[in-house]
Amino acid sequence: MPVELILNSIIKEHDIMKEYSAQRNPDRCPSHSGALLAELIPATGHSKTEIARLLGISRQHLYDIVGQRKPVTPTVAVRLGKLFGDGAGVWMRMQASYNTWHAEREVDTSDIPTLTAA
Repeated sequence: MPVELILNSIIKEHDIMKEYSAQRNPDRCPSHSGALLAELIPATGHSKTEIARLLGISRQHLYDIVGQRKPVTPTVAVRLGKLFGDGAGVWMRMQASYNTWHAEREVDTSDIPTLTAA
Protein backbone atom coordinates (compact mmCIF):
# COMPACT_ATOMS: atom_id res chain seq x y z
CA MET A 1 0.00 0.00 0.00
CA PRO A 2 1.43 3.45 -0.93
CA VAL A 3 2.63 5.62 1.94
CA GLU A 4 0.16 8.40 1.08
CA LEU A 5 -2.81 6.03 1.48
CA ILE A 6 -1.53 4.75 4.81
CA LEU A 7 -1.02 8.29 6.13
CA ASN A 8 -4.44 9.39 4.91
CA SER A 9 -6.14 6.45 6.62
CA ILE A 10 -4.29 7.15 9.89
CA ILE A 11 -5.20 10.84 9.71
CA LYS A 12 -8.87 10.02 9.05
CA GLU A 13 -8.98 7.34 11.75
CA HIS A 14 -7.49 9.52 14.45
CA ASP A 15 -8.97 12.84 13.34
CA ILE A 16 -5.46 14.31 13.42
CA MET A 17 -6.10 17.06 10.90
CA LYS A 18 -9.26 18.44 12.48
CA GLU A 19 -9.59 22.18 11.98
CA TYR A 20 -10.32 24.43 14.92
CA SER A 21 -11.16 28.07 14.64
CA ALA A 22 -9.29 30.31 17.03
CA GLN A 23 -11.59 32.29 19.25
CA ARG A 24 -10.37 35.29 21.15
CA ASN A 25 -12.15 36.51 24.24
CA PRO A 26 -14.02 39.62 23.00
CA ASP A 27 -13.52 41.30 26.39
CA ARG A 28 -9.74 41.06 26.07
CA CYS A 29 -8.12 44.03 24.38
CA PRO A 30 -6.01 43.06 21.34
CA SER A 31 -2.33 43.82 21.69
CA HIS A 32 -1.03 47.20 20.56
CA SER A 33 1.53 47.00 17.77
CA GLY A 34 4.04 48.59 20.12
CA ALA A 35 3.80 45.61 22.47
CA LEU A 36 5.01 43.29 19.72
CA LEU A 37 7.70 45.76 18.74
CA ALA A 38 8.89 45.92 22.35
CA GLU A 39 9.43 42.16 22.27
CA LEU A 40 11.06 42.10 18.84
CA ILE A 41 13.66 44.80 19.40
CA PRO A 42 15.71 42.94 22.05
CA ALA A 43 15.66 39.82 19.87
CA THR A 44 17.45 41.73 17.10
CA GLY A 45 20.42 42.57 19.28
CA HIS A 46 20.05 46.24 18.31
CA SER A 47 19.24 49.14 20.60
CA LYS A 48 16.02 51.13 20.26
CA THR A 49 18.11 54.07 19.07
CA GLU A 50 19.60 51.93 16.30
CA ILE A 51 16.18 50.54 15.31
CA ALA A 52 14.79 54.10 15.14
CA ARG A 53 17.70 55.11 12.91
CA LEU A 54 17.18 52.09 10.64
CA LEU A 55 13.46 52.91 10.39
CA GLY A 56 14.16 56.57 9.65
CA ILE A 57 12.05 57.81 12.57
CA SER A 58 13.00 59.72 15.69
CA ARG A 59 14.00 57.84 18.79
CA GLN A 60 11.15 59.55 20.65
CA HIS A 61 8.63 58.40 18.04
CA LEU A 62 9.82 54.80 18.44
CA TYR A 63 9.68 55.09 22.24
CA ASP A 64 6.11 56.42 21.97
CA ILE A 65 5.05 53.46 19.81
CA VAL A 66 6.75 50.93 22.07
CA GLY A 67 5.20 52.66 25.09
CA GLN A 68 1.80 52.39 23.36
CA ARG A 69 1.31 56.16 23.43
CA LYS A 70 1.23 56.44 19.62
CA PRO A 71 -0.20 54.09 17.00
CA VAL A 72 1.70 52.46 14.19
CA THR A 73 0.76 54.57 11.16
CA PRO A 74 0.72 53.18 7.61
CA THR A 75 4.05 54.90 6.93
CA VAL A 76 5.70 53.35 9.98
CA ALA A 77 4.03 50.00 9.20
CA VAL A 78 5.67 49.98 5.76
CA ARG A 79 9.04 50.68 7.39
CA LEU A 80 8.54 48.00 10.07
CA GLY A 81 7.39 45.52 7.44
CA LYS A 82 10.57 46.07 5.46
CA LEU A 83 12.85 45.99 8.51
CA PHE A 84 11.42 42.76 9.91
CA GLY A 85 10.53 41.21 6.56
CA ASP A 86 6.88 40.54 7.39
CA GLY A 87 5.17 43.28 5.37
CA ALA A 88 3.13 46.27 6.44
CA GLY A 89 -0.16 44.37 6.63
CA VAL A 90 0.71 42.54 9.83
CA TRP A 91 1.43 45.79 11.64
CA MET A 92 -1.63 47.56 10.26
CA ARG A 93 -4.03 44.71 11.09
CA MET A 94 -2.69 44.52 14.62
CA GLN A 95 -3.05 48.28 15.13
CA ALA A 96 -6.52 48.31 13.51
CA SER A 97 -7.73 45.55 15.85
CA TYR A 98 -6.47 47.50 18.84
CA ASN A 99 -8.03 50.78 17.64
CA THR A 100 -11.36 49.17 16.75
CA TRP A 101 -11.66 47.38 20.10
CA HIS A 102 -11.22 50.70 21.92
CA ALA A 103 -13.55 52.62 19.60
CA GLU A 104 -16.32 50.04 20.07
CA ARG A 105 -16.16 50.70 23.80
CA GLU A 106 -15.79 54.48 23.67
CA VAL A 107 -18.18 55.58 20.91
CA ASP A 108 -21.86 55.84 21.84
CA THR A 109 -23.89 54.34 19.00
CA SER A 110 -27.15 53.92 20.92
CA ASP A 111 -28.97 56.53 18.80
CA ILE A 112 -27.86 55.04 15.46
CA PRO A 113 -30.30 52.58 13.89
CA THR A 114 -29.19 49.42 12.14
CA LEU A 115 -30.46 49.36 8.57
CA THR A 116 -31.48 46.23 6.72
CA ALA A 117 -31.84 45.71 2.99
CA ALA A 118 -35.35 46.30 1.63
